[in-house]
This record gives sequence, C-alpha cells and structure tokens, in this order.
Amino acid sequence: MALGFTPEVEIYGANKDLINKRLISWEHIDAAGTESDQLTLTLDLEGLEGLPILGGKIGLKVGYAESSLVDKGQFTVSRLTPTLFPLRLTLVATAAPFSADDKTGFLQRRSASHGPTTLGALFREIAERHGFSPRVAPQLALKKIDHIDQSNESDMAFLTRLAGIYKAIAKPMNELYVLALPSQTKSLSGKVLPQVKLSVTTNNRPGDRAFISATLDDTVRAKNQGCKTSWWDAAAGVVRVIETGSPPFKVIGRLCQNETEARDVGEGEVRKLLREKLKVKISCPGNPALSAEGVLLLDQSWPDFLRGYWSIEKVIASGDKYQSYRCMIEAKCPDAT
Repeated sequence: MALGFTPEVEIYGANKDLINKRLISWEHIDAAGTESDQLTLTLDLEGLEGLPILGGKIGLKVGYAESSLVDKGQFTVSRLTPTLFPLRLTLVATAAPFSADDKTGFLQRRSASHGPTTLGALFREIAERHGFSPRVAPQLALKKIDHIDQSNESDMAFLTRLAGIYKAIAKPMNELYVLALPSQTKSLSGKVLPQVKLSVTTNNRPGDRAFISATLDDTVRAKNQGCKTSWWDAAAGVVRVIETGSPPFKVIGRLCQNETEARDVGEGEVRKLLREKLKVKISCPGNPALSAEGVLLLDQSWPDFLRGYWSIEKVIASGDKYQSYRCMIEAKCPDAT
C-alpha cells in the first residue's frame, strides 16, 4: 500500500460533526485475543456551553490525503471523562457491544449444568441467547463435552472459561461472537487481513518522519516444549497420563474427565507454549493496513535475525492535532501459531 505524507483521520457516526471539529488526539487499539478493540478520543471543550452528551456508535477512518482512508470499524461509546484546565473530554469506545442496561442478562451471574454436548453447540446456544451471531472455528466445533457446570458466573465469563480449557479465544465483536484459536478471531469474523511489508530507510534516525525502532524480546522463550495431562480412567480405577509435544514437559494440574479431553487440553497447552517464543515490538510511521492477526514482513533492510514473517498480535495507532500518525506493533514468531 502506497502511503502519503499528510495523515488524515475522520470520525463518522453519532455526533460526528462535533467530534471531528473538536478532535485533539486519538488512539486506536487493534488487538488479538480476548482484549476488545478500543478507540480513545480527546476533544477540546473550550468555548462550549455545558457538557455535550455523546453516545451511540462511532466509526474511525484513518490514512493519508495522498492515498485514501481505511475504515477501521465501528465502536460503541462506553465512557466519557471530562477534565478541567484545560477543558477536555476523553471519550472511550469499544468494539464489544456492552451496554449498561444489559437487557439479555449477558453479564448476570447464573448457575447451570451442560452436557453431553459439543463445544460448538454449547457456544452457539449461549451466544444466540443474547442476540449474537456465533462463529466457531471448525477445529473446535466438534470437541465433545460430557459435562460441565456453570457456577455463579455470567454467560460471558463462562464462555471465556470454556474457551480457555481448549486454549481458544471467545470474543464478542460487534454483532458477532467468535470462538477461535489464537490469531484466528478476526479472520473467522470475515475480516480480510493483508500482508504488510516494512522497510528501514538508509537514514533511519529519531526525528525523521519515517523513523523505525524495534525491540526484540526472547525472555519469554518457553522452557517447556510439551506437557503431561492426566485423566481418570474409571474402568481401570487409575489416573493415566498423556504426553503431548516433546520434553521438557509442563505438568497440567487439572484432572480431565476422559482421554479425549486430556489430549485436547494437552495439544492446546503445547500451542500456547510455542506461541510464547520470540516477540518483537516495533514503532513505525502510521500504516492503516496494519492489523492484529495480520502478517508483517520485515525485508532485507532489517538485520538478519529480524528478517522474515511475523504474526501481529496488537497494533496501537495514534495521532494528534499536529497530524502526526504512528503505529506501535507487537508481533510474535509465526512458527508459534
């Protein structure tokens, strides 16, 4: 994607005219995993009579005047925080459709027993109860559940815990509720995730518009490459152990109900261990094509130990009234998916 030199940002939706006129700075967090995407706007209230009532849904378009603006999606206003001297208003909006009235009881605690069923069927049943359109990864849909209890926890908390058993992600995204393996939630929602190539200029130095900095983090490299998972063999009256991956093994303390569950838990834990290998943080000029769960290519202009493909976990894009536009990227080794 060809970038320009003049950053532009546009807010659309509820109260767009007031927000665009008064906008001082903005920050957009695009995250993989359970973290909800978030938009934060800072507005100038000087000269206004009273505190404006801002709510509803707003959207963000960002890019460059010389190319085009990219729609980064819609967000529901969830919090307003006014400050004095200077008179400012911070508006926070999230991609998750949470509301204070909670008409369907999505956040209310309840107790229930489920099973026998499958992971996909149970997820769809609860998601549809609250008006969501469920999306379930094929690798997870047919996982068998003999029995599981929901004990004094909200449906949202229960779905999050249920997904965690299989090292998956349960995430509400506007009208969708996605159950997916890590790094697949946005692709499962139908979002097109482009590959972005990033180059370092020959005159790379602080203060330059194209300046890029990077930090490599290998302190989180996993010590364990496999795990041991236990399950209760009722017929033989003994506890059996399944080894997944390769040594050294991490021991899973939870006792599973059967061999299938133990194997699923073990395979999910190994995927998690591999994902925790090598990570990089990059600060670079703003690029609206960058997206969590997308692919980042560091080309030959980078040191050899950084070159190649990286899987993006989070993008924090920000700008201010001086039209600056930067991105902070957190990415991991793609071998770890």
